[in-house]
Amino acid sequence: MKRILLLVLAALTLSGLTGCGYNVMQAKEEAVLAAWGDVEASYQRRADLIPNLVEVVKGYAKHEADTLTAVTEARAKVGSMQVSKEMLNNPETFAKFQQAQGELSSALSRLMVVVERYPDLKANQNFLDLQNQLEGTENRINVARTRYNKAVQDFNTSIRTFPNSLTNKLLLHLERKEPFKAEEGAKTAPKVKF
Repeated sequence: MKRILLLVLAALTLSGLTGCGYNVMQAKEEAVLAAWGDVEASYQRRADLIPNLVEVVKGYAKHEADTLTAVTEARAKVGSMQVSKEMLNNPETFAKFQQAQGELSSALSRLMVVVERYPDLKANQNFLDLQNQLEGTENRINVARTRYNKAVQDFNTSIRTFPNSLTNKLLLHLERKEPFKAEEGAKTAPKVKF
């Protein structure tokens, strides 16, 4: 009788463990990390394209050095940040990374305004190719951020719902991940002046 009771108890314990969400939470955390890798890859692509874009523009707009310097400095600031998966668990570091990327986006926007002043540059095929690459990269960054935020939402939901929340509290101790948020002033449309 004891043996049957032990077998029933063992079967119930095993079936309970399959519903505890341990594997689900692990898989969702891995999805967050993979989505973050996509975001990093998109940012790296942009950082790699910027020197080429700046060099093409330099040839046409020598007296716009302050704008070109701002782009170069913003890129250097982004490049100097050590990006790691641990950053995803640190809201302060994550915010600094997001701010640096925002500064780079702003500098690139100013660079595009400079380009509008030089019709020869706009017609240059090398510049057009680089501009298309940069535009495509910005779109990739946006898609990667959106996918990352979705993965974060799925993960955060999985660690906060029952029975996963209990498993997380007792075994895993996983922290909520921070999603990308809009930059300060993003609600106001940028004004382009010529």
